[in-house]
Amino acid sequence: MPSSVAHELVDIVTDDDRVIATVTRGAMRANRLQHRAVFIAVVSSAGRLLVHRRSDAKDVWPGWWDIAVGGVVASGESYDDAATRELAEEIGVRDVVPDLLGSARYADDQVALVCHCYRVRHDGPFTFDDGEVVEARWASQPELGKLLREQRFLPDSLAVLLPLLSDFT
Repeated sequence: MPSSVAHELVDIVTDDDRVIATVTRGAMRANRLQHRAVFIAVVSSAGRLLVHRRSDAKDVWPGWWDIAVGGVVASGESYDDAATRELAEEIGVRDVVPDLLGSARYADDQVALVCHCYRVRHDGPFTFDDGEVVEARWASQPELGKLLREQRFLPDSLAVLLPLLSDFT
């Protein structure tokens, strides 16, 4: 994890999303502390989902594919502001307001989080200036099914966001 990212401050939350501590992102990762996150599905006007492969420099699941743009909510940042920031940072999409689809909790051996899930309609173009995304493509539902069988995808966004996207519309 790059030093600048490791030192970012993150709120640690209870199961009911109450802040109980603020720590560095590095400490949050090292201790698998429950934090806030956002997941944003980017859906084209043709009903296809933007999927992307993460950089090998990511601190969790490097090089894996993801169905969502998003990430960790910074300390003191709202979920909505984090979703807007992540869209701009990861794919260069600005001046859009994502639709909130729902919220959930997720935990496994790598992460523990409370998240808000969003959807935004956008046909691009996209830019990947921050280096977090190294490859992206559109996928219809059948194409996504094939990719899910062939590639490693982030389990958190699959578990909490995919059920909210029954038809990508």
